[in-house]
Amino acid sequence: MNRRWLPAAALAALISVVGIATQALAQENESLTDQAKTEKIIHDYLLAHPEVIIEAVDNYQKQQEKASAQKQAQALVDRREELLHTPADPVIGNPSGDVTVVEFFDYRCPYCKSVAAAFIDLYDKDGKVRLVLKEFPILGPDSEFAAKAALAAQKQGKYRDLHLAMMTFKGKVTNDDVRRLAAKVGIDVAKLEKDMQDPAILETINRNYALADALGIKGTPAFILGDELVPGAISVEEMQKRIAAVRNKPG
Repeated sequence: MNRRWLPAAALAALISVVGIATQALAQENESLTDQAKTEKIIHDYLLAHPEVIIEAVDNYQKQQEKASAQKQAQALVDRREELLHTPADPVIGNPSGDVTVVEFFDYRCPYCKSVAAAFIDLYDKDGKVRLVLKEFPILGPDSEFAAKAALAAQKQGKYRDLHLAMMTFKGKVTNDDVRRLAAKVGIDVAKLEKDMQDPAILETINRNYALADALGIKGTPAFILGDELVPGAISVEEMQKRIAAVRNKPG
């Protein structure tokens, strides 16, 4: 048997509405001076017509979803420059490309890892895609270590190499894995770990947290193409279609 559980916010809203209705009914009906009688009338009505509760919750959820979508759309406009042109963000592909893809990701996210190499191959073959990578380590301390290492690798011109090495690594990368992979792609690990302490690296990650929060991004991966946010992993074919749609959009 399927059960529909009320989200806490929706339940609170419903209780508030019922409370207001109770007060209004008591005020409008002088004969119902006893609040308990009024509450019983409402209680009995809701038991006899439970569909009213479902309808109220559905309407509440639709209103919340609409408000969230509007907020996200406005944030994509207001934060566009930060999304596309923050100097500290690594860029892969054609820096002058006609389509920009922004990706929020975590090196320990299996969904991110499942599409990373294929997408970068797609961008390389296309030749006109600019990929902006937003380090968004949300899966614990090892994720943050990996993100800091990747950003620090930029100082040795090895961001792409380490990024791909960690993204194609089988399993959840640990701190020791990061060090080993860094050495494997020719990075001076001692210098890397020193560069990871640069406060600017943590500032970049914190800025990405704040930006993700403003956009309503709760998980990884998340992609921004044009004026649309695409949450979750998608296929290479779907990414191709979305790139083409942005490219062919009038204006």
